[in-house]
Amino acid sequence: MQDIRKPVIILVRPQMGENIGAAARAMLNFGLTEMRLVAPRDGWPNPKAVAMASGAAGRVLDHAKVYPDLASAMEGVDFAFATTARGRDLTKPVYTPATAMEKARGHDGRCALIFGPERAGLENEDVARANAIVTVPVNPDFPSLNLAQAVLLLGYEWGRDELPPEPAPLQRRPDGEVPADRVEIERLGDHYEEKLAEAGFFFPETKAANMRLNLRNMWSRLSLTRGDVRILHGVLRQLTRR
Repeated sequence: MQDIRKPVIILVRPQMGENIGAAARAMLNFGLTEMRLVAPRDGWPNPKAVAMASGAAGRVLDHAKVYPDLASAMEGVDFAFATTARGRDLTKPVYTPATAMEKARGHDGRCALIFGPERAGLENEDVARANAIVTVPVNPDFPSLNLAQAVLLLGYEWGRDELPPEPAPLQRRPDGEVPADRVEIERLGDHYEEKLAEAGFFFPETKAANMRLNLRNMWSRLSLTRGDVRILHGVLRQLTRR
């Protein structure tokens, strides 16, 4: 059962199976699961799309529907956004991805995001069937986006309010990534101080106490992991072996 609150992704005349599979991955990254394909160039299903979708995103392709034209692919859609980087002679509101997806979230009916073929994008006849245009503000000297990149951008803007504000912390980390505790830092400082003293580093004697203090302060400022501490002990042992 598709979630009618989420936008439908419509790929119009997509050319490469790899791009369809990559678009499926981008969709699932942000919880979008309904893909509609309009006259895919290489037919459907496409093994290259499945290979690129890789794993869980394959279920997006499993449920993708194929239509002969855009008009039929917009079945059940109340409001559609056409994505294009080119200027158009058609009079329509033009939004950035952020503004467009804000409007989509506030729309009561079913929305669709329409993407054109890789080589030339949507034709005017396609754009005419949409209610509004979405254009990404990019470098005007190179405005072209890969199909999957465009899907990813709009998917991110759609799901942004539902995403966690910060990356989730790692629940399980290898021992080498665990922060070193104060005892481990102290032992590391002792090890270096001992070997530096043997090498005559603390000279002249009148400055030795301050040098030791500065070194100890330096160790406490560093955000070392247990793995870092082991490496630094090993480095010092190797350097002083002879």
